[in-house]
Amino acid sequence: MAKKLKIRTLDDRVVVQPLDAEQTTAGGIVLPDSAQEKPQRGTILAVGPGRLLDSGKRAELSVSIGDEVIYGKYGGSDIEIDDEQYKILRESDILAKIVND
Repeated sequence: MAKKLKIRTLDDRVVVQPLDAEQTTAGGIVLPDSAQEKPQRGTILAVGPGRLLDSGKRAELSVSIGDEVIYGKYGGSDIEIDDEQYKILRESDILAKIVND
């Protein structure tokens, strides 16, 4: 369930809540925190108004709140709010949107 954040992103930035990292391998081996890979998939919780164009208008974002996305491993900035981990990314750091058909 998406949580209401008290944060307003600027321009073409989005706030993503990463999915939890896998804690076991396919073979059932439990991984310690230091060996877990950073997730590259998450749910968008907040979006900015869009990038400001030369004409003075805002570019429309191609993602919206609630979308599940895949983003680059080292993109964006990690933040912590109320003991929860989030990532702030530019729209260009998002590689793909998960489509459920």
